[in-house]
Amino acid sequence: MIKKIPIVIVAMLISLSGCAKDYGLAPPADSEKVTVTVNLPKELTNEVMQVVYRSTICTFTDHTAMGKPYQRDEYQRTDIWPVRQGQSDLYRAELPMDGGGACQWRLSNVTFGVAYATPTPFGENVTYRAGGGVVVIFDRNNSPRGGADFNVKGDLIIKKDYYPWIDEEFLGPYKKTVSLAGEGNIYLSYRAVQAQAVHFEPILHSSYVVYSAGPNIKRKGNHTTFTYPDGSTVADGRAKPDFTKLQAIRLAAENK
Repeated sequence: MIKKIPIVIVAMLISLSGCAKDYGLAPPADSEKVTVTVNLPKELTNEVMQVVYRSTICTFTDHTAMGKPYQRDEYQRTDIWPVRQGQSDLYRAELPMDGGGACQWRLSNVTFGVAYATPTPFGENVTYRAGGGVVVIFDRNNSPRGGADFNVKGDLIIKKDYYPWIDEEFLGPYKKTVSLAGEGNIYLSYRAVQAQAVHFEPILHSSYVVYSAGPNIKRKGNHTTFTYPDGSTVADGRAKPDFTKLQAIRLAAENK
């Protein structure tokens, strides 16, 4: 009887065939490090840091859209959880720049972020959806989520406002989710090739909740309705809350 090799194993063997050496990460003790810190609001929790290393020594064969083969840098991903610093709201992780090993791995990028720790205060069966993500690229390559939106010289300090966004969808299976509505995309992407420190401080404005409800009937002209903290409603075809409007509502209320 011929045993079949699982497809996943075959894919791994093909991926690693360009590097006959030991492809494991082995950061030297004296490697320079990038320190990543997150100042975590009490309602939120950290998501795992997805750290990617690349090697120009070990490569693999990929193909263009036209089927033409070419060599690409091999890459490895390792997951790291930031560690709380004492009883503070600060969480920290150190990422070795030199990944070591026979492939001479180098730190390429990290994806991390924050999410609601317990969405249940927003209602029964509410699940967390998206928002609060950060990608930092330390070389000239793209990350798994594409290129950078911002180029930064030196260390990187990210301080951003976020608002709770509760969405209900009625077409198909009913679902209710909570997200972090912020400026820009779900993931803010930075290129910081000189950075030795990255600090992320998400500021959560829990008192300013924006709600959205999708249409009950799929019909041209039916759009998701957004209800903002000041009671105003908008259904203009947008897919996410108007961040500028949220900022204006909060600042107006705070300046009264």
